[in-house]
Amino acid sequence: MATLPYGSWPSPVTAALAAAHDGHPEYPGFVGDEIWWTEPRPTEAGRRALIRRRPDGTAVSVLPAPWNVRSRVIEYGGRPWAGAATATGPVLVFVHLPDQRLYRYEPGSDPVPLTPLSGVGGGLRWADPVVLAGRGEVWCVLEEFTGERPTDVRRVLAAVPLDGSAAGDRAAVRELAPERHRFVTGPRLSPDGRHAVWLGWDHPRMPWDGTELLLAEVGDHGTLTGARTVAGGPGESIAQAEFAADGALLYSSDRTGWWNLYRDGRPLCPREEEFGGPLWKIGLRWFAPLADGRIAVLHGRGGSALGLLDPESGVITDAAGPWTEFGGTLAADGERVVAVGAGPLSGAEVVELDTVTGHTRVVGAPHHDAVDPAHYARPEARVLTGPGGRDIHAHLHPPHHPAHTAPDGELPPYVVWAHGGPTSRSPLVLDLEIAYFTSRGIGVAEVNYGGSTGYGRAYRDRLRGQWGVVDVEDCAAVARALAAEGTADPARLAIRGGSAGGWTSAASLATTDVYACGTISYPVLDLTDWVTDGTHDFESQYLHSLVGPYEPALYRTRSPIEHADRITAPFLLLQGLDDVICPPVQAERLIARMAGRGVPHAYLAFAGEGHGFRRADTMVRALEAELSLYAQVFGFTPADGTPSLELTR
Repeated sequence: MATLPYGSWPSPVTAALAAAHDGHPEYPGFVGDEIWWTEPRPTEAGRRALIRRRPDGTAVSVLPAPWNVRSRVIEYGGRPWAGAATATGPVLVFVHLPDQRLYRYEPGSDPVPLTPLSGVGGGLRWADPVVLAGRGEVWCVLEEFTGERPTDVRRVLAAVPLDGSAAGDRAAVRELAPERHRFVTGPRLSPDGRHAVWLGWDHPRMPWDGTELLLAEVGDHGTLTGARTVAGGPGESIAQAEFAADGALLYSSDRTGWWNLYRDGRPLCPREEEFGGPLWKIGLRWFAPLADGRIAVLHGRGGSALGLLDPESGVITDAAGPWTEFGGTLAADGERVVAVGAGPLSGAEVVELDTVTGHTRVVGAPHHDAVDPAHYARPEARVLTGPGGRDIHAHLHPPHHPAHTAPDGELPPYVVWAHGGPTSRSPLVLDLEIAYFTSRGIGVAEVNYGGSTGYGRAYRDRLRGQWGVVDVEDCAAVARALAAEGTADPARLAIRGGSAGGWTSAASLATTDVYACGTISYPVLDLTDWVTDGTHDFESQYLHSLVGPYEPALYRTRSPIEHADRITAPFLLLQGLDDVICPPVQAERLIARMAGRGVPHAYLAFAGEGHGFRRADTMVRALEAELSLYAQVFGFTPADGTPSLELTR
């Protein structure tokens, strides 16, 4: 065992390797006997590929670059594809990112556009499609911009002809129901085709605050009539709704403080666990009804397991396997269930569950260790104590190397990771970006601060009116606790985060003295800018719950940019120049205010990147710059010749 200072250990986990394995498969689904899904391609300009797994087990990418299967509805997107098996083979529809048109695709032929272009604002966008081959239509969500402002937008349920007749004619797209809510999810049809359900909500609520479950009849001409609210409301979040095989209405509601499942209003399995989650993307699914009446569910507290729920007994039988986290993109067909699962020592994989035998198997994006897994940290879930004795959930990833240790008496540096959202959480799964640091001797503490999901409504409501307070306090409490117990070096603590996590990082540097430095990625910095068309429509009134109704003094007080003069620790600021959620103007304003103050800092802006980095070259540059920042501040020399980040004062 060789002895080297923390941070100086040589590691096979390079920035390029971490970038190549960034992202995960999404939106698996069945098309006849086949399973299809999307996968990231960081080395192909960050596009998402559409993957087809044939019955013989072979998996192929069906659309070459530059096809990019991703929707921009509500900017975070949603389910971008759907398919149906026909007598002549699979028929797929998908959204292409650059033009946001809906395309029809049949293997062996070129994609054909189904929807028109619009030059107004953000144009026309589509998500959460359902192929109704018998009707010759695709039913989906239409997001239509009516002006140039980001909030000049409407969303309706729409029917798009499969024959391409609407490709140049907006009038050929049927609207299924009168416009009723600012936001909607795609329709779900009853087995007899006579009813449809969907979710709707309005500003200033976010979908985890309150949604309405709408039920309507399907008329003779394929319109939805008599829509009425059957569950949900301003203080109740319905996360998902589906019809069971016998026509019963299933939905996930947090009316008890936890997203639990209901069948025609009757609770099926009351537990202090989550059977749903935050609807950041249109079309997320945490449960899927089976033909025999059972329900495939994702459930848990913190993490999530894949199980089969018997609605009569309320008993759940969990699937066996190494996966401790599943994404909210569950799908079922007949006796088969498919999901995306990951674990602390394995990346995200497409997993199939045979509900007859209970057998699980990996059918897509199989995990392969890119390096010897002896270089992975052994993470630990912790519950630490915050202000007022409140619990704080965190994941601890200590420094780890199979062949290196630090000198006796040296404590390791630690970086506190604040997740985005903020109504989200950090899952406890293998992440080579974390391994990039831990295998070099830098610990990582992921903090699921108050406001995070997965721990019930009361926990996520801790952040109501307290964004920039509770998140900052909880991250600082975890950092201090690790230092107090001798796990981390109190003089070598850092904080990093992106989006809402970038806000927390910036606010932490401005309002605490806990951290020696920080990394701030595509952050929110100016609240006033956000409420004056400074962001997209979906989150334009998010601050109503996170901070409170607009009050100029309150919003200025909470905004990190207003306290730039208090930032004394070195920092790295990373920003995508095409970001419409957290536009670069805020980052540029912060850099301007830091000019001449003598605080070492660096600003890296990336053309072609939006909110969250998807290109491999961007991720490599960002990771290496972050490591260089820590090396300069914490006083170690990276073993692999990492390019030095130039810091401006």
